[in-house]
Amino acid sequence: MPSGDEGLSVHVDLAYIPSGASSTTVNVDFFRRVRSSCYIISGDGPEREELIRQTLDALLEGKASWSEPTQVTVIPTFESAAMQAWYQQTVERQQALDVVVLGSNSTVAMQDETFPACKIEF
Repeated sequence: MPSGDEGLSVHVDLAYIPSGASSTTVNVDFFRRVRSSCYIISGDGPEREELIRQTLDALLEGKASWSEPTQVTVIPTFESAAMQAWYQQTVERQQALDVVVLGSNSTVAMQDETFPACKIEF
């Protein structure tokens, strides 16, 4: 697909990025075609650690081809040394492309348990 081809893209409010074996389908073309204001990236594990940089670089490259200005929020469901390194190494490009990575979640306490949470409003 040629860069900036508007006719072959879909716009959504929230997109869930596949992990594991399916993460190989998430490349630059995916982000050119599936345009979202929020991407959730999940899949904490050794195989995800190896692929996270590739996925995040594809997001930036794909987003660079969008003709309309859209802020994108990346919501990781896990903490990762690879993601932190990517964030630090690409922060200027993220800012130029209007990409925001949520760095921390809140903790919600319900009854006898606590768990991380993130509130998203549309």
